[in-house]
Amino acid sequence: MLARVRTAYLGKVVAARQNGAAQGAGTVDVQPLAGQLDGAGNVIAHGVIHGVPYLRLAGGANAVILDPQAGDIGLIVVCDRDCSSIIANATAAAPGSLRKHDLSDSVYVTTVLGVSPQQYVVFTADGIDIISPTRIRLAAPTVVLQADNEIGLTAGNGIVDSAPAIELDGAITQGEGPQGGGAKMAGHAERAAGRDGGGH
Repeated sequence: MLARVRTAYLGKVVAARQNGAAQGAGTVDVQPLAGQLDGAGNVIAHGVIHGVPYLRLAGGANAVILDPQAGDIGLIVVCDRDCSSIIANATAAAPGSLRKHDLSDSVYVTTVLGVSPQQYVVFTADGIDIISPTRIRLAAPTVVLQADNEIGLTAGNGIVDSAPAIELDGAITQGEGPQGGGAKMAGHAERAAGRDGGGH
């Protein structure tokens, strides 16, 4: 009886839908990788299981969007009852059928075997690194960068700011580092009455 109970298995993602979309996790099509054996010991490959929901780290309106992609090999768990009605309605429901521990009620939990990442967040003893080969974007009504020692900005083609204004509360030192050079400021000269000693 236990031999007929499916609990968890390694499967390969054949196709992924709604990958990376913020409006909700999607589904994947997976193929169990541990083949079946016939009476003569021949290996028979499993078919593809379609529409398997996958886990996304989420709580309320907060989530980490890191969805599986085609080619990933991951850990897939099998629900002990038919959960198709729950998945379809996102609420409590009676089992969709009398099946139990069936591969049709699989849920993709996480990728176990994959390629070397090209963009990632890594936690080490030296700190936290956020790496991307293309772009890192922070978007919020307010973004605060706070450091007890220093904040460094380095850009190969220069640092561009598109905000209406930059306000600095403190002294400015320019041109003393290894990339130091001349300074150029363009725009309207305004007198800070009572604070600039008569200069501009």
